[in-house]
Amino acid sequence: FFISNSLLGRFNGSDATASAPLGSPNPAPTSTPPSASSDGQHPNAHLPHRRRQAERRKASAPSTTTPQEAYEPPPDASSILAQLASQQPAHSLRRRASALLSLAKPRLTVLVVLSAMASYALYPVPAFLSPAAGLADIDAPSLSPLTLLFLTTGTTLCSAAANALNMLYEPRTDALMSRTRARPLVRKLISTRAAALFAAAAAAAGVAALWTGVNPTVAGLGAANIILYAGVYTPLKRVSWLNTWVGAIVGGIPPLMGWAAAAGESATGDGGWRELLFSFPSGCSAGGWLLAGLLFAWQFPHFMALSWGVREEYKAAGLKMLAWVNPARNGRVALRYSIAFFPLCVGLCMAGVTEWSFAVTSLPVNYWLTREAFRFWRQQGQAGSARGLFWASVWHLPVIFVLALVQKKGMWGRVWRSIVGEPEEEDEFEDGE
Repeated sequence: FFISNSLLGRFNGSDATASAPLGSPNPAPTSTPPSASSDGQHPNAHLPHRRRQAERRKASAPSTTTPQEAYEPPPDASSILAQLASQQPAHSLRRRASALLSLAKPRLTVLVVLSAMASYALYPVPAFLSPAAGLADIDAPSLSPLTLLFLTTGTTLCSAAANALNMLYEPRTDALMSRTRARPLVRKLISTRAAALFAAAAAAAGVAALWTGVNPTVAGLGAANIILYAGVYTPLKRVSWLNTWVGAIVGGIPPLMGWAAAAGESATGDGGWRELLFSFPSGCSAGGWLLAGLLFAWQFPHFMALSWGVREEYKAAGLKMLAWVNPARNGRVALRYSIAFFPLCVGLCMAGVTEWSFAVTSLPVNYWLTREAFRFWRQQGQAGSARGLFWASVWHLPVIFVLALVQKKGMWGRVWRSIVGEPEEEDEFEDGE
Protein backbone atom coordinates (compact mmCIF):
# COMPACT_ATOMS: atom_id res chain seq x y z
CA PHE A 1 0.00 0.00 0.00
CA PHE A 2 2.69 2.49 1.06
CA ILE A 3 5.14 1.48 -1.67
CA SER A 4 2.56 1.66 -4.46
CA ASN A 5 1.37 5.09 -3.33
CA SER A 6 4.95 6.33 -3.10
CA LEU A 7 5.85 5.06 -6.55
CA LEU A 8 2.64 6.48 -8.00
CA GLY A 9 3.39 9.86 -6.49
CA ARG A 10 6.92 9.85 -7.88
CA PHE A 11 5.67 8.83 -11.33
CA ASN A 12 3.09 11.57 -11.41
CA GLY A 13 5.60 14.09 -10.15
CA SER A 14 8.09 13.25 -12.87
CA ASP A 15 5.68 13.57 -15.80
CA ALA A 16 6.27 17.28 -16.16
CA THR A 17 10.00 16.95 -16.57
CA ALA A 18 9.93 13.84 -18.71
CA SER A 19 7.86 15.46 -21.45
CA ALA A 20 10.11 18.50 -21.91
CA PRO A 21 12.53 18.44 -24.86
CA LEU A 22 16.12 17.97 -23.81
CA GLY A 23 17.26 21.31 -25.19
CA SER A 24 14.15 23.32 -24.42
CA PRO A 25 14.82 26.44 -22.35
CA ASN A 26 11.28 26.47 -20.95
CA PRO A 27 9.18 23.94 -19.06
CA ALA A 28 6.94 21.61 -21.02
CA PRO A 29 3.38 22.89 -21.45
CA THR A 30 1.87 19.53 -20.42
CA SER A 31 2.06 20.27 -16.69
CA THR A 32 0.70 23.16 -14.69
CA PRO A 33 3.26 25.94 -15.26
CA PRO A 34 4.64 27.91 -12.36
CA SER A 35 3.65 31.53 -12.04
CA ALA A 36 5.30 33.61 -14.74
CA SER A 37 7.12 36.86 -14.21
CA SER A 38 5.75 40.25 -15.28
CA ASP A 39 7.58 40.18 -18.63
CA GLY A 40 5.93 36.89 -19.60
CA GLN A 41 9.02 34.74 -19.16
CA HIS A 42 9.50 31.89 -16.70
CA PRO A 43 10.94 33.18 -13.38
CA ASN A 44 13.77 30.62 -13.65
CA ALA A 45 14.59 31.36 -17.29
CA HIS A 46 17.89 32.98 -16.34
CA LEU A 47 19.09 29.77 -14.61
CA PRO A 48 21.21 27.14 -16.38
CA HIS A 49 19.35 24.20 -17.87
CA ARG A 50 20.32 21.71 -15.12
CA ARG A 51 19.22 24.13 -12.41
CA ARG A 52 15.88 24.67 -14.14
CA GLN A 53 15.36 20.90 -14.33
CA ALA A 54 16.16 20.56 -10.62
CA GLU A 55 13.78 23.38 -9.72
CA ARG A 56 10.97 21.78 -11.72
CA ARG A 57 11.53 18.42 -10.03
CA LYS A 58 11.55 20.06 -6.63
CA ALA A 59 8.33 21.96 -7.37
CA SER A 60 6.51 18.88 -8.68
CA ALA A 61 7.66 16.54 -5.90
CA PRO A 62 5.31 16.03 -2.92
CA SER A 63 6.20 18.14 0.07
CA THR A 64 8.21 16.45 2.82
CA THR A 65 7.25 18.96 5.47
CA THR A 66 3.55 18.17 5.74
CA PRO A 67 2.41 16.67 9.05
CA GLN A 68 1.50 13.36 7.51
CA GLU A 69 4.45 13.21 5.02
CA ALA A 70 2.12 11.41 2.58
CA TYR A 71 2.23 8.44 4.96
CA GLU A 72 -0.98 6.99 6.30
CA PRO A 73 -1.19 3.47 7.73
CA PRO A 74 -3.67 1.25 5.91
CA PRO A 75 -7.16 0.77 7.37
CA ASP A 76 -7.41 -1.99 9.91
CA ALA A 77 -9.06 -5.33 9.19
CA SER A 78 -12.21 -4.33 11.07
CA SER A 79 -12.78 -1.38 8.76
CA ILE A 80 -12.19 -3.52 5.68
CA LEU A 81 -14.64 -6.17 6.88
CA ALA A 82 -17.20 -3.51 7.78
CA GLN A 83 -16.96 -2.07 4.28
CA LEU A 84 -17.52 -5.53 2.81
CA ALA A 85 -20.47 -6.09 5.15
CA SER A 86 -22.09 -2.83 4.07
CA GLN A 87 -22.16 -4.12 0.49
CA GLN A 88 -24.20 -7.19 1.45
CA PRO A 89 -28.02 -7.23 1.43
CA ALA A 90 -29.61 -5.86 4.57
CA HIS A 91 -30.49 -8.44 7.24
CA SER A 92 -28.55 -11.13 5.38
CA LEU A 93 -26.59 -13.72 7.33
CA ARG A 94 -23.35 -12.79 5.56
CA ARG A 95 -23.78 -9.14 6.51
CA ARG A 96 -24.35 -9.96 10.18
CA ALA A 97 -21.50 -12.45 10.30
CA SER A 98 -19.08 -9.98 8.71
CA ALA A 99 -20.14 -7.26 11.15
CA LEU A 100 -19.64 -9.54 14.15
CA LEU A 101 -16.29 -10.72 12.84
CA SER A 102 -15.14 -7.14 12.36
CA LEU A 103 -15.81 -6.51 16.06
CA ALA A 104 -13.09 -9.04 16.88
CA LYS A 105 -10.33 -7.13 15.00
CA PRO A 106 -9.34 -10.30 13.10
CA ARG A 107 -5.78 -9.25 12.28
CA LEU A 108 -4.95 -8.43 15.89
CA THR A 109 -6.71 -11.55 17.16
CA VAL A 110 -4.70 -13.76 14.81
CA LEU A 111 -1.47 -12.23 16.12
CA VAL A 112 -2.55 -12.84 19.72
CA VAL A 113 -3.47 -16.48 19.05
CA LEU A 114 -0.30 -17.21 17.08
CA SER A 115 1.89 -15.82 19.86
CA ALA A 116 0.15 -18.09 22.39
CA MET A 117 0.52 -21.11 20.09
CA ALA A 118 4.20 -20.39 19.44
CA SER A 119 4.89 -20.15 23.16
CA TYR A 120 3.03 -23.42 23.73
CA ALA A 121 5.13 -25.12 21.05
CA LEU A 122 8.41 -23.72 22.42
CA TYR A 123 7.86 -25.12 25.91
CA PRO A 124 10.64 -27.65 26.66
CA VAL A 125 9.06 -31.10 26.80
CA PRO A 126 10.04 -33.01 29.96
CA ALA A 127 11.80 -36.34 29.48
CA PHE A 128 8.92 -38.38 30.89
CA LEU A 129 6.57 -36.96 28.24
CA SER A 130 8.96 -37.40 25.33
CA PRO A 131 8.39 -40.38 23.02
CA ALA A 132 12.18 -40.71 22.83
CA ALA A 133 12.30 -41.62 26.49
CA GLY A 134 11.68 -45.26 25.61
CA LEU A 135 9.16 -45.86 28.39
CA ALA A 136 6.65 -48.48 27.33
CA ASP A 137 4.06 -47.52 29.94
CA ILE A 138 3.73 -43.94 28.70
CA ASP A 139 1.65 -43.49 25.57
CA ALA A 140 1.06 -39.75 25.89
CA PRO A 141 2.31 -37.46 23.13
CA SER A 142 4.76 -34.69 23.96
CA LEU A 143 1.96 -32.15 24.41
CA SER A 144 -1.79 -32.61 24.09
CA PRO A 145 -3.44 -31.49 20.83
CA LEU A 146 -6.72 -31.20 22.75
CA THR A 147 -5.15 -28.72 25.16
CA LEU A 148 -3.84 -26.74 22.20
CA LEU A 149 -7.34 -26.70 20.68
CA PHE A 150 -8.88 -25.33 23.87
CA LEU A 151 -6.03 -22.82 24.17
CA THR A 152 -6.53 -21.42 20.67
CA THR A 153 -10.32 -21.38 20.98
CA GLY A 154 -10.34 -19.70 24.37
CA THR A 155 -7.67 -17.18 23.43
CA THR A 156 -9.53 -16.28 20.24
CA LEU A 157 -12.76 -15.66 22.14
CA CYS A 158 -11.06 -13.63 24.87
CA SER A 159 -9.31 -11.46 22.28
CA ALA A 160 -12.57 -10.97 20.38
CA ALA A 161 -14.33 -9.91 23.58
CA ALA A 162 -11.62 -7.40 24.50
CA ASN A 163 -11.61 -5.88 21.02
CA ALA A 164 -15.40 -5.61 20.90
CA LEU A 165 -15.44 -3.84 24.27
CA ASN A 166 -12.76 -1.49 22.97
CA MET A 167 -14.96 -0.53 20.01
CA LEU A 168 -17.96 -0.09 22.29
CA TYR A 169 -16.01 2.42 24.37
CA GLU A 170 -14.69 4.68 21.61
CA PRO A 171 -16.97 4.92 18.52
CA ARG A 172 -16.70 8.71 18.59
CA THR A 173 -12.90 8.74 18.44
CA ASP A 174 -12.96 5.96 15.83
CA ALA A 175 -15.09 8.20 13.62
CA LEU A 176 -12.40 10.91 13.72
CA MET A 177 -9.56 8.73 12.43
CA SER A 178 -8.97 7.53 8.88
CA ARG A 179 -7.93 4.01 9.92
CA THR A 180 -11.00 3.39 12.06
CA ARG A 181 -13.83 5.53 10.72
CA ALA A 182 -15.28 2.58 8.78
CA ARG A 183 -15.62 0.27 11.80
CA PRO A 184 -19.02 -1.41 12.28
CA LEU A 185 -20.27 0.66 15.21
CA VAL A 186 -19.29 3.88 13.45
CA ARG A 187 -21.13 2.85 10.28
CA LYS A 188 -24.14 1.61 12.33
CA LEU A 189 -23.84 -1.88 10.85
CA ILE A 190 -24.55 -3.39 14.25
CA SER A 191 -26.35 -2.04 17.28
CA THR A 192 -24.61 -1.22 20.54
CA ARG A 193 -26.75 -3.80 22.32
CA ALA A 194 -25.80 -6.55 19.88
CA ALA A 195 -22.11 -5.66 20.17
CA ALA A 196 -22.32 -5.74 23.97
CA LEU A 197 -24.02 -9.15 23.91
CA PHE A 198 -21.36 -10.44 21.53
CA ALA A 199 -18.57 -9.20 23.82
CA ALA A 200 -20.16 -10.72 26.93
CA ALA A 201 -20.81 -14.07 25.25
CA ALA A 202 -17.29 -14.24 23.81
CA ALA A 203 -15.71 -13.37 27.16
CA ALA A 204 -17.74 -15.96 29.08
CA ALA A 205 -17.16 -18.69 26.50
CA GLY A 206 -13.45 -17.90 26.20
CA VAL A 207 -12.72 -17.96 29.92
CA ALA A 208 -14.83 -21.12 30.33
CA ALA A 209 -12.94 -22.89 27.53
CA LEU A 210 -9.59 -22.00 29.08
CA TRP A 211 -10.73 -23.05 32.56
CA THR A 212 -12.14 -26.42 31.59
CA GLY A 213 -9.85 -27.35 28.71
CA VAL A 214 -6.52 -25.89 29.86
CA ASN A 215 -6.16 -24.82 33.50
CA PRO A 216 -7.40 -22.07 35.87
CA THR A 217 -4.13 -20.12 35.59
CA VAL A 218 -4.52 -19.64 31.85
CA ALA A 219 -8.19 -18.76 32.32
CA GLY A 220 -7.20 -16.12 34.86
CA LEU A 221 -4.66 -14.65 32.45
CA GLY A 222 -7.29 -14.52 29.71
CA ALA A 223 -9.76 -12.73 31.98
CA ALA A 224 -7.05 -10.34 33.17
CA ASN A 225 -6.19 -9.46 29.60
CA ILE A 226 -9.80 -8.56 28.81
CA ILE A 227 -9.93 -6.30 31.87
CA LEU A 228 -6.56 -4.68 31.14
CA TYR A 229 -7.32 -3.98 27.49
CA ALA A 230 -10.93 -2.87 27.75
CA GLY A 231 -10.98 -1.50 31.30
CA VAL A 232 -7.54 0.11 31.68
CA TYR A 233 -5.79 0.62 28.35
CA THR A 234 -8.78 1.92 26.39
CA PRO A 235 -9.88 4.69 28.82
CA LEU A 236 -6.25 5.53 29.66
CA LYS A 237 -5.66 6.64 26.07
CA ARG A 238 -7.52 9.86 26.87
CA VAL A 239 -5.57 10.47 30.06
CA SER A 240 -1.89 9.64 29.64
CA TRP A 241 0.66 8.51 27.06
CA LEU A 242 1.52 5.69 29.48
CA ASN A 243 -1.38 3.82 27.87
CA THR A 244 1.13 2.38 25.39
CA TRP A 245 2.94 0.55 28.19
CA VAL A 246 -0.32 -0.92 29.45
CA GLY A 247 -1.11 -2.03 25.91
CA ALA A 248 2.32 -3.64 25.69
CA ILE A 249 1.59 -5.64 28.85
CA VAL A 250 -1.62 -6.82 27.20
CA GLY A 251 0.41 -7.97 24.21
CA GLY A 252 2.87 -9.84 26.41
CA ILE A 253 0.26 -11.91 28.25
CA PRO A 254 -0.72 -14.35 25.42
CA PRO A 255 2.78 -15.95 25.33
CA LEU A 256 2.47 -16.47 29.08
CA MET A 257 -0.88 -18.15 28.48
CA GLY A 258 0.65 -20.57 25.99
CA TRP A 259 3.58 -21.29 28.30
CA ALA A 260 1.35 -21.89 31.32
CA ALA A 261 -0.88 -24.17 29.24
CA ALA A 262 2.09 -26.37 28.34
CA ALA A 263 3.55 -26.22 31.85
CA GLY A 264 0.25 -27.42 33.30
CA GLU A 265 0.60 -30.73 31.45
CA SER A 266 3.89 -31.54 33.16
CA ALA A 267 3.25 -30.02 36.58
CA THR A 268 4.55 -32.17 39.41
CA GLY A 269 2.96 -30.16 42.21
CA ASP A 270 -0.49 -28.70 42.64
CA GLY A 271 -0.39 -27.06 39.20
CA GLY A 272 -1.19 -23.66 40.65
CA TRP A 273 -0.16 -20.30 39.26
CA ARG A 274 3.00 -20.18 41.36
CA GLU A 275 4.28 -23.44 39.90
CA LEU A 276 3.30 -22.60 36.33
CA LEU A 277 4.58 -19.02 36.22
CA PHE A 278 7.12 -18.56 39.02
CA SER A 279 9.07 -21.80 39.31
CA PHE A 280 12.50 -20.20 39.70
CA PRO A 281 15.22 -21.38 39.46
CA SER A 282 14.44 -25.10 39.47
CA GLY A 283 11.62 -24.79 36.93
CA CYS A 284 11.63 -23.35 33.44
CA SER A 285 9.34 -20.35 33.91
CA ALA A 286 12.08 -18.01 32.68
CA GLY A 287 11.37 -19.04 29.10
CA GLY A 288 7.75 -17.94 29.31
CA TRP A 289 8.66 -14.55 30.70
CA LEU A 290 11.32 -14.05 28.03
CA LEU A 291 8.78 -14.80 25.30
CA ALA A 292 6.38 -12.38 26.95
CA GLY A 293 9.23 -9.86 26.94
CA LEU A 294 9.63 -10.30 23.19
CA LEU A 295 5.98 -9.38 22.59
CA PHE A 296 6.15 -6.57 25.15
CA ALA A 297 9.21 -5.00 23.49
CA TRP A 298 7.85 -5.46 19.98
CA GLN A 299 4.81 -3.30 20.66
CA PHE A 300 6.92 -0.14 20.90
CA PRO A 301 8.75 0.07 17.56
CA HIS A 302 5.60 -1.17 15.84
CA PHE A 303 3.16 1.23 17.44
CA MET A 304 5.48 4.24 17.59
CA ALA A 305 5.95 4.02 13.83
CA LEU A 306 2.24 3.36 13.24
CA SER A 307 1.06 6.23 15.43
CA TRP A 308 3.50 8.70 13.88
CA GLY A 309 1.69 8.50 10.55
CA VAL A 310 -1.63 9.53 12.12
CA ARG A 311 -0.36 11.62 15.01
CA GLU A 312 -2.42 14.65 13.99
CA GLU A 313 -5.55 12.50 13.98
CA TYR A 314 -4.72 11.18 17.44
CA LYS A 315 -4.27 14.76 18.59
CA ALA A 316 -7.58 15.86 17.09
CA ALA A 317 -9.33 12.90 18.72
CA GLY A 318 -7.85 13.74 22.11
CA LEU A 319 -5.88 10.50 22.47
CA LYS A 320 -2.59 10.91 24.35
CA MET A 321 0.10 9.32 22.21
CA LEU A 322 3.82 10.01 22.37
CA ALA A 323 3.87 10.57 18.62
CA TRP A 324 2.40 14.04 19.17
CA VAL A 325 2.80 14.61 22.92
CA ASN A 326 6.58 14.11 22.80
CA PRO A 327 7.89 13.18 19.34
CA ALA A 328 11.53 13.06 20.48
CA ARG A 329 10.75 10.54 23.21
CA ASN A 330 8.61 8.60 20.73
CA GLY A 331 11.72 7.86 18.66
CA ARG A 332 13.88 7.09 21.68
CA VAL A 333 11.39 4.58 23.03
CA ALA A 334 11.18 2.79 19.69
CA LEU A 335 14.98 2.54 19.52
CA ARG A 336 15.37 1.46 23.15
CA TYR A 337 12.99 -1.48 22.89
CA SER A 338 14.37 -2.51 19.51
CA ILE A 339 17.80 -2.89 21.13
CA ALA A 340 16.19 -5.01 23.87
CA PHE A 341 15.67 -7.84 21.38
CA PHE A 342 19.37 -8.71 21.43
CA PRO A 343 19.54 -9.72 25.14
CA LEU A 344 16.06 -11.26 25.01
CA CYS A 345 17.08 -13.64 22.22
CA VAL A 346 20.28 -14.56 24.06
CA GLY A 347 18.19 -15.12 27.18
CA LEU A 348 16.07 -17.71 25.37
CA CYS A 349 19.26 -19.65 24.65
CA MET A 350 20.43 -19.38 28.26
CA ALA A 351 17.03 -20.54 29.53
CA GLY A 352 17.22 -23.69 27.42
CA VAL A 353 14.31 -22.75 25.17
CA THR A 354 16.37 -22.61 21.97
CA GLU A 355 19.75 -23.78 20.78
CA TRP A 356 22.64 -21.33 20.96
CA SER A 357 22.53 -21.03 17.19
CA PHE A 358 19.40 -18.91 17.65
CA ALA A 359 21.51 -16.17 19.22
CA VAL A 360 23.46 -16.00 15.95
CA THR A 361 20.64 -16.39 13.42
CA SER A 362 18.51 -13.76 15.16
CA LEU A 363 21.27 -11.16 14.93
CA PRO A 364 20.58 -10.00 11.33
CA VAL A 365 16.85 -9.69 11.97
CA ASN A 366 17.34 -7.74 15.20
CA TYR A 367 19.96 -5.56 13.52
CA TRP A 368 17.50 -4.73 10.73
CA LEU A 369 14.83 -3.63 13.22
CA THR A 370 17.34 -1.64 15.27
CA ARG A 371 18.74 0.07 12.17
CA GLU A 372 15.25 1.19 11.12
CA ALA A 373 14.49 2.32 14.68
CA PHE A 374 17.73 4.33 14.70
CA ARG A 375 16.72 6.03 11.44
CA PHE A 376 13.27 6.70 12.89
CA TRP A 377 14.80 8.30 15.99
CA ARG A 378 17.48 10.23 14.12
CA GLN A 379 15.15 11.63 11.47
CA GLN A 380 12.13 12.05 13.76
CA GLY A 381 9.91 10.03 11.45
CA GLN A 382 10.78 12.05 8.35
CA ALA A 383 12.21 10.84 5.01
CA GLY A 384 10.27 7.58 5.08
CA SER A 385 11.83 6.39 8.34
CA ALA A 386 8.44 5.79 9.97
CA ARG A 387 7.32 3.68 7.04
CA GLY A 388 10.58 1.72 7.11
CA LEU A 389 10.28 0.96 10.82
CA PHE A 390 6.63 -0.01 10.50
CA TRP A 391 7.29 -2.62 7.82
CA ALA A 392 10.42 -3.86 9.56
CA SER A 393 8.35 -4.50 12.70
CA VAL A 394 5.64 -6.26 10.68
CA TRP A 395 8.15 -8.80 9.35
CA HIS A 396 10.44 -8.95 12.37
CA LEU A 397 8.20 -10.75 14.83
CA PRO A 398 7.13 -13.73 12.65
CA VAL A 399 10.71 -14.24 11.48
CA ILE A 400 11.98 -14.31 15.08
CA PHE A 401 9.35 -16.85 16.13
CA VAL A 402 10.00 -19.06 13.11
CA LEU A 403 13.72 -19.03 13.88
CA ALA A 404 13.04 -19.91 17.51
CA LEU A 405 10.70 -22.77 16.58
CA VAL A 406 13.14 -24.19 14.05
CA GLN A 407 15.95 -24.04 16.62
CA LYS A 408 14.03 -25.25 19.64
CA LYS A 409 16.29 -26.89 22.19
CA GLY A 410 16.82 -30.59 21.45
CA MET A 411 14.27 -30.71 18.64
CA TRP A 412 16.62 -31.84 15.89
CA GLY A 413 18.24 -34.39 18.20
CA ARG A 414 14.85 -35.99 18.79
CA VAL A 415 14.11 -35.89 15.07
CA TRP A 416 17.43 -37.58 14.31
CA ARG A 417 16.89 -40.27 16.94
CA SER A 418 13.41 -40.98 15.61
CA ILE A 419 14.87 -41.44 12.11
CA VAL A 420 17.96 -43.56 12.82
CA GLY A 421 16.77 -45.14 16.06
CA GLU A 422 18.75 -45.85 19.23
CA PRO A 423 20.08 -49.15 20.63
CA GLU A 424 17.78 -50.46 23.31
CA GLU A 425 19.09 -51.67 26.64
CA GLU A 426 17.45 -55.10 26.30
CA ASP A 427 19.36 -55.68 23.04
CA GLU A 428 22.65 -55.02 24.80
CA PHE A 429 21.64 -57.39 27.63
CA GLU A 430 20.84 -60.17 25.18
CA ASP A 431 24.21 -59.70 23.48
CA GLY A 432 25.91 -60.04 26.85
CA GLU A 433 24.19 -63.36 27.46
